Amino acid sequence: MPQSRIARYIHRRLDGFLIGMSAAVALAWMFPDPGADGGWLHPEILTKAGVALVFFLHGIALPFAALKAGMLRWPLHLTVQLSTFALFPLMGIVLLAMAGGLLPEGLKLGIFYLCALPSTVSSSVALTAAARGNVAAAVFNATLSALIGVVLTPLLIATYAGAEGTGLPLGPVILDLVKWLVVPLVIGQAIRPWLGGWAARNKKYTQLVDRGTILMLVYTSFCDSVKRGVWSGQGWSQLIAALVASCILLAAALAITSLFCRLLGFSEEDRIAAVFCGSKKTLASGVPMASLIFGKQADLGLILVPIMIYHPIQLVVCGILAGRWGRRDEVATPKVTIPEPHEPAGQTS
Repeated sequence: MPQSRIARYIHRRLDGFLIGMSAAVALAWMFPDPGADGGWLHPEILTKAGVALVFFLHGIALPFAALKAGMLRWPLHLTVQLSTFALFPLMGIVLLAMAGGLLPEGLKLGIFYLCALPSTVSSSVALTAAARGNVAAAVFNATLSALIGVVLTPLLIATYAGAEGTGLPLGPVILDLVKWLVVPLVIGQAIRPWLGGWAARNKKYTQLVDRGTILMLVYTSFCDSVKRGVWSGQGWSQLIAALVASCILLAAALAITSLFCRLLGFSEEDRIAAVFCGSKKTLASGVPMASLIFGKQADLGLILVPIMIYHPIQLVVCGILAGRWGRRDEVATPKVTIPEPHEPAGQTS
């Protein structure tokens, strides 16, 4: 994927979705009543139906057949999954310990939730392809991460919440995840042989439904936070803190994952796949999962802020890296000018 196509890809991913997220938050700020608990949108029903729809569409789109090509590189797979579900949570714990009592509990939980999320699927694979990395390994790891996250993300959150003394009803949360996330995913995958082709041909429309549903979940998530005054007097400070935390986490993940790949002697193609898959976090699954894991918590909007900020940063930074790594042969190979016949050998024009 040439650099201009990378730029267009990032522009598409960022432009409409960022505008949509901003509009959803602004609507929640101005009109919180419809999406708040007890509102006429009935968020307690709408949220779960939206989560089921999102993961049903994910099930139709997940390319399980493509995993066979990348299954055997276990050192690479272990590196990616440990980065996603071990390195990130450890970095989150260290970062939050350094912050001490400077951050409100909702934002601290949101930063750890960001660290506990699985990797992205589509953008990890697209950027790996753009950087001429191991695409089969990227497909395998991004898909595996999404499946592991169904179990590990709530377990990590429950462990963190228990350590902080807030607690999380793990049994009901996992039951909700199975009912509204796993079952629709399995149904979507089961009917993929019949609807997969249709979904691929109508990708623009399925993505529109998927993103529209996520934006609706963002709106309802922020409505209760606004109505209960969670943002009163501290809005900008929360955004700045989440921005700083996101930049630190992304920079550390990129550097540490790349270092481990070099120490383990990975090829350049495998290193690219590992770095992109191991440093990305999913907004598309993160918003629906948060609605189920945290339920009606008043500060759910605050919990979502870190992943909403991390999402565009990771696309921009990884897009720049994909463009640079995709041109690596041009950089590594110096341009040689062949002398004209009348020039003495050894000179160049």
